[in-house]
Amino acid sequence: MRFARRLAAAAVVAAFGLALPYETVSHARVQSRSEEARPARPFGAECRIRHSGSRVTAYCHNPYPDPDRVSLHVECVRWWDLDSDSAPVAAGPAQTVRLTGRCWKEIGAAWVSHRRPD
Repeated sequence: MRFARRLAAAAVVAAFGLALPYETVSHARVQSRSEEARPARPFGAECRIRHSGSRVTAYCHNPYPDPDRVSLHVECVRWWDLDSDSAPVAAGPAQTVRLTGRCWKEIGAAWVSHRRPD
């Protein structure tokens, strides 16, 4: 009985050992010609989020030459408290914008999303 258990355990370990290396191998990514010719430009405002009680304030500063459209998203703890999303605000080059939001009671989570202008 012990031999059968050890044999079964060894078979499971061998099966996982053979299957694992195939999944962990990184695959090469081929770039198209348009990606090679165009270098990636830095993008995105740096945002600091602070909350005090039921109010959230986010300050976003854009150090890059391309504008960034930022929105504040607030998720409230209570099920009856409505979550909110602010309208997108354009943060131009070297500009700092302030976004605010609130819940009636406690704040569960708050984050800022970034979009390139259309």
